[in-house]
Amino acid sequence: MFTTRRIVTGHDQDGKAIVIVDGTAPNVGYRQASGVYSTLLWVTDQTPADNSGHGDAADRVVATTPPPGGTILRIVDFPPPSETPAATSNEAVLKELGIGHSSGAAASRSPFMHRTRSIDYAIVLDGEISMLLDDSEVDLKAGDVLVQRGTNHAWINRSNRWCRIAFVLIDAEPLPGQDAH
Repeated sequence: MFTTRRIVTGHDQDGKAIVIVDGTAPNVGYRQASGVYSTLLWVTDQTPADNSGHGDAADRVVATTPPPGGTILRIVDFPPPSETPAATSNEAVLKELGIGHSSGAAASRSPFMHRTRSIDYAIVLDGEISMLLDDSEVDLKAGDVLVQRGTNHAWINRSNRWCRIAFVLIDAEPLPGQDAH
């Protein structure tokens, strides 16, 4: 199991900056269809975000996409082929991700094809991975940063080790033909 130390700051009654959380991020989920581990670190429900209070904004279940007007911060660990589950259907993957549909042509390229209604900043922290698009792909390695703008895509780890990516997802306007929240 993968762990991530999460530190969250806040304010005391006098407005002084303090640490309110420091420990292993508890909200880790396993996605059976793809074999990935997803660690939810923080969620906001609006922009601008509300920085008051001491509640844990990651102590809940959310879909892959952020709430309307909100954001999600998560780390996803992608297994190597030797630890990836046997082929699954695109419908199973989309259901597990809690998102709408992909185009049939794109979904046939990989059962992991999907599209989110968000702009995503992906930072590869460790390992290597390929991102498939409708008709092309790009290889990424540790240190690479990707800006994903609501496109159909799939993550494929072809290496012999795990790949870890940090994702920041920000709600976006739907593209033509894309489902609303």
